[in-house]
Amino acid sequence: MQEKVQAVLDKVRPSLQADGGDVKLIEVKDGVVKVKLVGHCAGCPMSMMTLKNGIERMLKQEIPEVKQVVAA
Repeated sequence: MQEKVQAVLDKVRPSLQADGGDVKLIEVKDGVVKVKLVGHCAGCPMSMMTLKNGIERMLKQEIPEVKQVVAA
């Protein structure tokens, strides 16, 4: 499942990089995906919205086994 998650993150990555940020996959365990937002995303006040409404929504849509995405 880690490879599937990485593939989806690779689809999201260009929009994050356009704003000077990025996302790194830390681990996938029991349907919980742990990621770290870096660059401008790390200190952005909108980072939780990006995490939940962007990254988590996309991962759940493409990989039904994903239950939750959390920040590392």
